[in-house]
Amino acid sequence: MKLLLILGSIFIPAWMYYIQRRYRKTHIMFTFAALFAALVFGNIVATSIYQVIKNNTVLMTDIHAILLNPFFQISGLYLGAYFLYLLFIGLLKNLHHYNHPD
Repeated sequence: MKLLLILGSIFIPAWMYYIQRRYRKTHIMFTFAALFAALVFGNIVATSIYQVIKNNTVLMTDIHAILLNPFFQISGLYLGAYFLYLLFIGLLKNLHHYNHPD
């Protein structure tokens, strides 16, 4: 499982970059998906913290339940892959600029 996570963190952003280079409009789709994932991720965290405050319970014990939420996991997974994808794009642009200065 660990190997799958490591390989996924390498190959999914590379695949996203390849798709974005092949089909230009996919970058917009990736960005909209990241915006949606950020909203889902943030709202799950906010509502979970609100429940802890409302119920006057201990944050450290109750907050771990959000880690089991599949929407939290999927949105976090996508945001992580999208962040690495953006870093990959930035790295390639900087390498290109460094090798071909104006």
